[in-house]
Amino acid sequence: MPDRNPGFLLALLTLWWGLPIGHGAPTSPNIVVLLADDMGFSDLGCTGSEIETPHLDKLANEGVLFTQCYNTSRCCPSRAALLTGRYQWDAGLGHMNTTKSPYPEYQQVLSLETPTLAEALRDLDYKTFMAGKWHVGDPREHWPDKRGFDHFYGTPTGGGLYFYPSPFYDRPIYRDGARVEPEGEWYSTDGFTDGAIDFLTNERDPERPFFLYLAYIAPHFPLQAKESDIEKYEDLYHEGYEPVRRQRFEKQQRLGILPEGLTLSEPTYPDWDAIADPAQEARKMAVYAAQVDCMDQNIGRLIATLRDIDALENTLILFLSDNGACATDFNRTPSKPIGSRESNATYGAWHNVSNTPYRLAKRQEHEGGIATPLIAHWPEGILEPGRIVDSITHIMDVFPTCLEIARAGNRAAPESDGESFAAIFKGRGREQERALYWEHEGNRAARLGDWKLVAVRGDPWELYNLAADPFETIDLAADHPDKLSELESLYRHWAEEHGVRPWPLAKR
Repeated sequence: MPDRNPGFLLALLTLWWGLPIGHGAPTSPNIVVLLADDMGFSDLGCTGSEIETPHLDKLANEGVLFTQCYNTSRCCPSRAALLTGRYQWDAGLGHMNTTKSPYPEYQQVLSLETPTLAEALRDLDYKTFMAGKWHVGDPREHWPDKRGFDHFYGTPTGGGLYFYPSPFYDRPIYRDGARVEPEGEWYSTDGFTDGAIDFLTNERDPERPFFLYLAYIAPHFPLQAKESDIEKYEDLYHEGYEPVRRQRFEKQQRLGILPEGLTLSEPTYPDWDAIADPAQEARKMAVYAAQVDCMDQNIGRLIATLRDIDALENTLILFLSDNGACATDFNRTPSKPIGSRESNATYGAWHNVSNTPYRLAKRQEHEGGIATPLIAHWPEGILEPGRIVDSITHIMDVFPTCLEIARAGNRAAPESDGESFAAIFKGRGREQERALYWEHEGNRAARLGDWKLVAVRGDPWELYNLAADPFETIDLAADHPDKLSELESLYRHWAEEHGVRPWPLAKR
């Protein structure tokens, strides 16, 4: 029978994934997942930015750029969804890792009953590595090396760390279970990449595929960057928010990311002439740009390592952000230079530029809070590279996608709320009538096909047709009450099924 013929199976897999025929079983692809923290949709050159990101742009130009990918609008929930393929409530992190609640959907750690991507891939004989920010379980028994990663270098807790040690955030660094003290001018974006490169160079087994999860803190606040990177952008932002946002929007249309003829959503930043200290405001964006630039430089170093170990051609690299840009606005160290290790500030109104062309920001379920570029690069596995794809995708889809290509169809995957997008690598389409849902701190949304229902906490539902109005500027709730009712009913059923509670959480 054909299903018992090894030659038949090998030929079939070769035709499907482009895997080389040789002695023994075909080699499963390596997998690298790169996660940015608080990066807006337009902050890459390939999505409209003036920031220099040549390495990520090259990955997009030689791979696939997904322009309708979503996250969960906040760091812990997005990481939970990425690592488990489940809505965050099903993984036990319906809110943040600081939330104390008796509800199983709102614990402070990833549920031990939900396998992580690293655990699933290790069962498939992958070597598994993580570097960077974990943020889905502070207690020692929930760290990465206890949840499927063979080796871990980074901080088990949250973000905020650039120069070490941070004077503002307690973020110790560990390698596996041992605390380490970084030496010299350690900067987290460089340091985490160093750890990842060390794993690939010294801990990899050439006879086995590997999975690397590299979770950067950049460009999350505080604004801290190396002066050599800031200098590149020192004079770039002195004209203010509007010219930069307008230029990004126009570039997005030229690149084909957005259709032409659309009107950009109304800005939320103040008039530049009313800014008390425009030089300092421009400096904020220059530092933010430097943080993104440094991340891209380090991704370039990682790519060079993959090439040096002869792994780049058969490695799937995925890049995305955990939420949209952050609207938080503070400067808690006004006497310190913006960008220095003594500075604890955010870039505030510039978030509206980072999230071009969308409205609102991190923690909210409008597009500005949940839209992320998704880049996929895999020379041996992606047909017709250079494509821009508008198929609707979610961060929880990473889990089933990685398992599908790792299994090559041979083994059943753990249960997942996500849907694999691996078929897109081969040029096939994807179902667009998929229903997706969001909730965070009472902000909520549902999307079915082109229709999106969304609300800010405490406000009534809004309804948008994203095909005609992707920037959510024309509320159709009053014009389409039947569609609003349909989506609201779907949302209520989904929320009940997944244990989504009203916010703030009631004590029980």
